[in-house]
Amino acid sequence: MEMGISDQPEYPPSAANGDNHHISKKPKLAFITESEIRQEFAHHDPTVSRLNNGSFGSCPASIIAAQKRWQLQFLRQPDDFFLNRLQPQIAHSRSIIKDLINADHVDEVSIVDNATTAAAIVLQYVGWAFAEGRFQKGDAVVMLHCAFQAVKKSIEAYVTRAGGSVIVVHLPFPVNSNEEIIAEFRKGLAKGKANDKKVRLAIIDHITSMPCVVIPARELVKICREEGVEQVFVDAAHAMGSIHVDVKEIDADFYVSNLHKWFFCPPSVAFLYIRKSPISSDVHHPVVSREYGNGLAIESAWIGTRDYSSQLVIPEVVEFVNRFEGGMEGIRRRNHDKVIEMGGMLARSWGTILGSPADMCPSMVMVGLPPRLKVLSDEDAIGLRSHLRDEFGIEVPVHFQFPRDGMLEEMEGLITGFVRISHQVYNCVDDYIRLEKAVNQLVRDGITCKTLNVVFRV
Repeated sequence: MEMGISDQPEYPPSAANGDNHHISKKPKLAFITESEIRQEFAHHDPTVSRLNNGSFGSCPASIIAAQKRWQLQFLRQPDDFFLNRLQPQIAHSRSIIKDLINADHVDEVSIVDNATTAAAIVLQYVGWAFAEGRFQKGDAVVMLHCAFQAVKKSIEAYVTRAGGSVIVVHLPFPVNSNEEIIAEFRKGLAKGKANDKKVRLAIIDHITSMPCVVIPARELVKICREEGVEQVFVDAAHAMGSIHVDVKEIDADFYVSNLHKWFFCPPSVAFLYIRKSPISSDVHHPVVSREYGNGLAIESAWIGTRDYSSQLVIPEVVEFVNRFEGGMEGIRRRNHDKVIEMGGMLARSWGTILGSPADMCPSMVMVGLPPRLKVLSDEDAIGLRSHLRDEFGIEVPVHFQFPRDGMLEEMEGLITGFVRISHQVYNCVDDYIRLEKAVNQLVRDGITCKTLNVVFRV
């Protein structure tokens, strides 16, 4: 990342000298420097190459300091904090989020702990609709097969036990185009509507977690509208700070994104957008507090005594991202370009491929591993990840991908293992070179997943 402090601001000479030919210039901005970036993330373990920003994100030192100030305000005088300061500050954070995502009303924005909480909120509402007879038994919820595990469990907890059916759309991977995804999604909707049933909810990932692909969410939402799907929930856990987010453009009924993954907030905080409609008043936080019935945004802003500080630092986070040239858009662009560059470097070195075209990658990319490592199961992927962490100081997720129409005995020479690399502002080229060399060393030494002496943690 090439950023530095600009020259000193230039000011016009005094008008008293009679020189009217000078035009006033605005002061030039001084953007964050590389050394300042290193200072912001100096608390990271220096022995580890962190190529997994996607799972837990990263919080700069200045934001950690801001969070501590809010925590101390509470601890110093909790009664005054909870009675007079907390709710106005959460409302301020919601207002900032509303503008960032282009929502119409601040009432459409609730702040919750994470995308898992948001999924529980939405699927609780759907489960109640089945249980109360507003949705018919056997009507469907359609979801992608690579939906986050917590979303699948929420469907199990709230929907299937209330009589709803689940249609799983299997997406191709590696994937070459949005059209492949759209075609499979249409098949899933058709299956959900068979035998005069209705699709009551479609769950669409904006960025799938594993394998990682940017899904054409706007196009899929439009198809849902055309096909009479009752409501659409876009699970965009990885989106905010990684890709452009405009909730009016996407047009979903529900949209959630974490703010601690790619938006530099401390864990954990997310927003849940619910488009204003008659259903809004029927959606509730699963933790029932004294605010029940006052709207989800107010219910979510008070779920009992807890640490709310991660929800209060959003103004400081906006200040942090604006220290970078181009702000959040500039960060997104540089992260995307750099992760594609590093993914290409790894794929060339290993003689493999990227899992999707560049325009279907966010700030993460899937890179094929050499087939000679023999990643032949989820357990193999977990074992290889542990080995890279323990022996090489590399933190990177590993994915096992069963080949299309493949059989285990026919997998010789096929790419069945992928790493998901991230790029965030603290990463440097050496992080990726360390991964490149580690994998090449394993191949040279004839190591396979079967021979790795690791403890599998499932």
